[in-house]
Amino acid sequence: MAKQAERRIATRGAILSAAADLFGAHGFAATSVDQIAAAAGVAKGAIYHHFPTKESVFEAVFEDAAELLARDVMAASRGARDVLTSIGLGTAAYFEACSQGPNGRIILGDGPKVLGWERWREIDSRYFGAMIPRALAAAMDQGIIARQPVEPLGRLLLGAVTEAAVAGGHGGDSLAYVAALRTLLEGLRLPGTKT
Repeated sequence: MAKQAERRIATRGAILSAAADLFGAHGFAATSVDQIAAAAGVAKGAIYHHFPTKESVFEAVFEDAAELLARDVMAASRGARDVLTSIGLGTAAYFEACSQGPNGRIILGDGPKVLGWERWREIDSRYFGAMIPRALAAAMDQGIIARQPVEPLGRLLLGAVTEAAVAGGHGGDSLAYVAALRTLLEGLRLPGTKT
């Protein structure tokens, strides 16, 4: 019984790894279930045993990519002098990851199209989308920014970050967006809280 469970886990992992490579390199529309099966070294039926549709394979790949991206963003923001600086460092890492290659295609390119805006946002809100409101609340608790409702401020900032990441992924100057975001964040800072 344990060996069968291990095989199931290994097969699912191989499918997701192959799908992530293919979706990242060629996009959702240009990737077929047959290609995923061939790259994973499994029969096409094995994919449908684990996932009812190609969209459900993509959703699992997206979820994994979002989780990994959130971890990378967290790692990049550690050691900042304060919460606002941390938001800037983490967002710069997000811009960089989404402006190139597979992450950008999966997270920002195909994600909203394949999953639909609502589902894309729902998944993102568990990962990167959850970080900004938490960080803003911490900045308020630490007296770095004025106390105010976190939800609208978080949504506005997240919208700006997402739009800038999309623009950066389409050839925009991501360094210019990072600089603009830092200016925006510093505008939230209360006087006397610079370190």
